Amino acid sequence: QVQLVESGGGLVQPGGSLRLSCGGSGSIFRYNTMGWYRQAPGKVRELVAQRGTTGSTICTDSVKGRFTITADNAKNTVYLQMNSLKPEDTDVYYCNTIPPIRWGQGTQVTVSS
Repeated sequence: QVQLVESGGGLVQPGGSLRLSCGGSGSIFRYNTMGWYRQAPGKVRELVAQRGTTGSTICTDSVKGRFTITADNAKNTVYLQMNSLKPEDTDVYYCNTIPPIRWGQGTQVTVSS
């Protein structure tokens, strides 16, 4: 069964940067559209960035120009580079296929001074 493991979250000041990583088994990233989602307590999980199998990417308007999704298929890893972070980016971040399969634990990102 495919397992996705997110890492790289932490506490960062507004304007700072983080890079999240997502490791998965097999060739899940090679053959699936992958996405980074985020969710705050009591809110609906939101898709913020996605990467298709051809490498094309889409980001939601709220993170466009600040977040970048990339992948290293040889390492079975998907990344989310987050720059110019804002307090409203504080959430638990998850990676998953689109549509999603089994959810991992996520990684907490907190943007605060």
